[in-house]
Formats: sequence, C-alpha cells, structure tokens
Amino acid sequence: MYTLKKDVIFANTKIIMSTPKKEYSRITTNSLSEMKQNGEKIAMLTAYDYTLANIIDRAGIDIILVGDSASNVMAGHETTLPITLDHMIYHAASVVRGTKRALVVVDLPFGTYQADSKEALRSAIKIMKESGAHAVKLEGGKLAKDSIDRILQAGIPVMGHLGLTPQSIYKFGTYTVRAKEENEALELLEDAKLLEQMGCFGIVLEKIPSILAGEVAKKISTPIIGIGAGNKVDGQVLVLHDMLGMTKEFSPRFLRRYLDLDNEISTAIKSYSSDVKSGDFPNKKEQY
Repeated sequence: MYTLKKDVIFANTKIIMSTPKKEYSRITTNSLSEMKQNGEKIAMLTAYDYTLANIIDRAGIDIILVGDSASNVMAGHETTLPITLDHMIYHAASVVRGTKRALVVVDLPFGTYQADSKEALRSAIKIMKESGAHAVKLEGGKLAKDSIDRILQAGIPVMGHLGLTPQSIYKFGTYTVRAKEENEALELLEDAKLLEQMGCFGIVLEKIPSILAGEVAKKISTPIIGIGAGNKVDGQVLVLHDMLGMTKEFSPRFLRRYLDLDNEISTAIKSYSSDVKSGDFPNKKEQY
C-alpha cells in the first residue's frame, strides 16, 4: 500500500472554502494557472451537444470537456473505444457553438495518437481546425511522451490524463482504483512531473487515492483536476449525464447526483403521452 512521508500528510489539514478571486470573461489555459495560484477551485463538466453546452456555459463552468465518454452516454457503447475522430469532431463543434466563456477541451479518441506521434499531431490538428475547440486531452505519461511533445510543439494546448485511463480498460481488465501500490503511485507521480515539464496546461487524475492526488497537486504547478481523486486537488470533473441523474446503471463512490432527471424526464413524457391520448393536448389556448 502506498504511504506518504509525514510532511505531506493532509489528515489534519483544514479545508478552506474556494472563492472566486477574479472575474473571467473567457477562460484560457492561463486563467486556470492563475486560479491554481490563487487557490480557486476549477469546475469542469462534460458536454456533447449545443443545447446542454450553452446551459453549462451560462452557469459558469470553467472547462467543458467533450469527452470520449460520448461513446457511452450518447452512443450506448460499453466502453469509450468505439468512438471515432469524426464523431468527436461533430460533438466538439456542437459544443463550441454553444460556448462563450468556458475553455473547451476535446478527448483524442482511442487509436488516434497511440500508433505514432505524427498521427497524433494530425488528429489534434483536425480537431482544432474542424471543431474550433481550444485544447485536446489524451491519456498516458511517458508512454505518450512523443505524441504530447509533437502536439505541443505545434502550439496546441494539451491536457494530460493519469490514473485510471478508460482507453486502456482491456489492459487493466477492471475499473478499480489505480495507484494503490507504491510502485504504481511513484510512477504516476513521475508521469505527472513529466507532463508538467513538457508544458501540459492541466492533468486529470482519475480514480486514485486522495492522499496521492493531493501530493501530486502540491508538488507540481500544473492544475490538477480530479475525478474520484478526493478534494485535495485543484478542481473536479464529472460526466454531465451522471451528475444530472440521467444515467442509473453507473454509481461509483465518487459520483454525486445533483438531480434525478431520469425520473423527472420519464414523468414528463408519460404526462405528455397521457394528455395526447386523452385529447387534452393541445387545448383551446394552445391552438391557432
């Protein structure tokens, strides 16, 4: 089991409320760096279409991630692997059209950057040119180094992703917590330092021990966004459909549902259907 040195244990640390230090009309990668320096937490959600992206943006979310989780929640696939680059661009372009303030980050889907760095650059350029997004995200540390470096050299901002990496699910064979053992935890910390040194503007840490995530956030200047990584990081991300309660089959410990839209939408549709069948809709006020 991974343990930290005494000088980085947070058990007795008082949690301080994060308050906005500066108003941003448009979030940039520099904004995120300032937010970390000022101790302001970063709020990030996924979106895949114009309408919900517009709602999220007006609500003040800092980062909208056009995640390859669209493969699951939009297309019904079991994993993120089947979604294609063109699918991601379609979703990303829709999100960008609905966004005025948030930074829009797009996942590079499985198979578009693992083979070689030139393919990774072509994929990133295609996303940026055809969607109008502001940055790309890809999974991996030192194994993805060449791809990340080539994309960054082209002037495209990159967000990293460490810990549980869903595109490698068949390698791991499970969605269990990662980096619980010391060797994997130390490897993750080194990968995070590498991504910082290379110039990644942010790193997502997924489903790792909170104390490890806190150490990473403390030791590097790059903003750290957690999902199932505790509250000692610089921000949080959730899948929109999960936090709104539109999905019921996915219930990890880290997920907080803020609505039960599955039930509310179902109730509304049943009422509509009933009114149509009874002849109550449309009534006289709803006709021309």
